[in-house]
Amino acid sequence: MTPILMTKEDLKGLGAPDLVYVREIRASDVLADVVAEEAKGLTIDPGATLFAVHAADGERLAVMLDRETAFAAAVAHELEPVSVH
Repeated sequence: MTPILMTKEDLKGLGAPDLVYVREIRASDVLADVVAEEAKGLTIDPGATLFAVHAADGERLAVMLDRETAFAAAVAHELEPVSVH
């Protein structure tokens, strides 16, 4: 399956509740958003590249270690993932 490439603005304009986008994100960005208690025991290189699943409105729904897992997680939850750059 070839991913469809769309911008965040394209997705917001569609208004499709099942549509989510997957994009690269730095681990340091995720760690900055995590409360210290939630991060307890979490060991990850802040410079690592992770893959986030976002709702069309930009809300981050999940973070995975690789792109394939991010797409699979979205599909497993009956969502339609696309890539954005």
